[in-house]
Amino acid sequence: MRHHIETALVQGLTRAYETVRVDPARFLIQLRAAYGLPITGFQGVYGIELTHLDEIAESVIRSGMKIAAAEGAGLGLGGIVTVVPDLGILSTITMRTIQKLSLIYGFEFNTDEEMAELWVAAASAAGVDISRELLEKGVINRFVPRVIQRIAVQASGEVVEHWAGRMIPLLSSLIGAGLNYYFVRAWGRRARVHFRGKHLDVRAGHAPAQVAAAPATPELSS
Repeated sequence: MRHHIETALVQGLTRAYETVRVDPARFLIQLRAAYGLPITGFQGVYGIELTHLDEIAESVIRSGMKIAAAEGAGLGLGGIVTVVPDLGILSTITMRTIQKLSLIYGFEFNTDEEMAELWVAAASAAGVDISRELLEKGVINRFVPRVIQRIAVQASGEVVEHWAGRMIPLLSSLIGAGLNYYFVRAWGRRARVHFRGKHLDVRAGHAPAQVAAAPATPELSS
């Protein structure tokens, strides 16, 4: 069973890498509309009050949690049979959430180097040490698949340990929703810590910027 779970995670993460990336231009429009951010590009976030960026990041994580919970409740009705397809979708939701957090803190992923950094953040969110893989970070086509495999191995162990309740038909929907909810929350918040730390490093190297006023923070849908 663990092998099937690991395979589903690899497929879901690979799909997120190749075909279902967040569109930065569209997400920028959403951020400006939802939060009134006075920016024309993601470098502009370094002039926004950090606490406001944190609020937006938390809103994005909550949105991802809700979507993952709804998906887990639906597929959870199938019990253990639907664990594998559920994980494929869950890994996609999680990676899209991480991509949005990257953009919120001012880190785009247009170049190979930026994309590699995004997967370093994903590994950090999964609690995976990829120090050996970093030697190949400059060769994106080798680096990303290796990181995806390492993440899948780590996450599959967590799934096997915590998702046994999915075998109980009457409880599987509720359990699936709850597990997906907390999965995205845990990974999202670890990723936020990663990007926030990098953001602070960049700010420390910049001349003091004028901080824009922070409007009220609604919740942003995924």
